[in-house]
Amino acid sequence: MSPVRGIRGANTVEENTQAAIFKATRELLEAVIRANDLQVEDIVSVFLTLTPDLNADFPAVAARDMGWDRVPLLCATEINVPGAMPRCLRILMHVHTQRSQNEIKHVYLGRTAALRPDLSE
Repeated sequence: MSPVRGIRGANTVEENTQAAIFKATRELLEAVIRANDLQVEDIVSVFLTLTPDLNADFPAVAARDMGWDRVPLLCATEINVPGAMPRCLRILMHVHTQRSQNEIKHVYLGRTAALRPDLSE
């Protein structure tokens, strides 16, 4: 069995609607899968968070709509830090992969690249 690695990622959500949350979630999850050459079967679990200003729906529902119905998913609210980036979706995905930690591609889309410039490409 391959080692388990963590992959971080983030995306901004245009507005607090179900459609916008689902769009941003799908975009981010698909980008992580492409960047790391993964299959859904490689995913151990995904932890998804939203900033407190996003509460129209659970991002896990978008993942299930993508066919990830057997992947353990957990949603939570980010800490409400004053001045933090608003309308932000973050993930921590655990995967089986032969890639080393240095080969893992973390994905920060749009404005979220400013959150981790050391990991963003």
